[in-house]
Amino acid sequence: MMSCEEKTIWVLPLTLMTLAGLSIGVVQAEPQVPCYFIFGDSLVDNGNNMALPTVAKALTLPYGIDFPRGPTGRFTNGRTVVDVVAQLLGFDDFIPPHATTRGPDVLKGLNYGSSAAGIRDDTGQEFGRVNGLNRQLDNHMGTILQVIGILGNQDKAGKHLSQCVYSVGMGSNDYLGYMNPQRRSQYTPEQYADTLIRQYSKQLRTLYSYGARKVAIMGVGPVGYSPFAISECSRRNGWACVEGLNSAAQLFNAKVKGLVDNFNKNLPEARFTYLNAYHILDGIWRSSSSYGFRVTSTSCCERMRDNSQYACMPLQTPCSNRTQYTFFDAFHPTEAVNLITGSKYYSAESPLDAYPFDIHGLVH
Repeated sequence: MMSCEEKTIWVLPLTLMTLAGLSIGVVQAEPQVPCYFIFGDSLVDNGNNMALPTVAKALTLPYGIDFPRGPTGRFTNGRTVVDVVAQLLGFDDFIPPHATTRGPDVLKGLNYGSSAAGIRDDTGQEFGRVNGLNRQLDNHMGTILQVIGILGNQDKAGKHLSQCVYSVGMGSNDYLGYMNPQRRSQYTPEQYADTLIRQYSKQLRTLYSYGARKVAIMGVGPVGYSPFAISECSRRNGWACVEGLNSAAQLFNAKVKGLVDNFNKNLPEARFTYLNAYHILDGIWRSSSSYGFRVTSTSCCERMRDNSQYACMPLQTPCSNRTQYTFFDAFHPTEAVNLITGSKYYSAESPLDAYPFDIHGLVH
């Protein structure tokens, strides 16, 4: 059997070269799973917020400048990390947004991601209405009813859903909210992580009760490295802001990993896994030059100056050397980073990338 190190040498370069050449609509072999359901925030949103009364939406160029369909609601220049995973799973098109998809197409999965959303219901509400994880789970229940109607009965629907891959990536916006001095005065980092984990555990158990069995949980990345956090932290005194924010996220991630062990031990037929976004992205930024990145602390696009200053100025021309930037705007990675991250989610380069297995292991 090929060792992890050998897989690193051969699989990842091939994966990245394959992904770089993939285009939308290319006919491939049957996907490795019948469906892929996605829950998350702006790191995965592919158009759901377009239908919501919120300013947290990527309406115009330069978003989507390298995406064949142009601006679609994705907060990056091209593909998101879950677009990459969908391609590696063998789907011949990206998983569509829940907001605009009905009928037989739901059988292949849906993306419920909502920009600015979080584990907490109040996270992101300053931008208008966004769909937090609880509302996304409600939307998924509506999808399940559609699946039952299409397949004819609950047993067939349950069998179908149990074979799907589910990915859940929440917490980044909850931790950006922890930058608020009022919230930090309410909770120590340990207390805040515990509060989030209690709610997250209930939400993930709800997803399991809805028939999910193969679930990949994406951890929170080093949010303190984002240009948004660096800019905000530069104005704050008395708190080692960047380091504090990253340390707080790591506390949360450790507890998520504990949830995975608990679920796999105590929930029948459950196969949960933890995708270590923090380790992967921290490695990219610490070894950026080895990946071809030259700019890691500023965004590729010019940013807006209002309360959505993380976002790109509409219709502005972004940097031309986008493959050399880690951030497209003040918070969201470029497609180049998403290619690396999604590839490692699917096929772990290191045992630290995923626990207890990567998405390929989750599937097979």
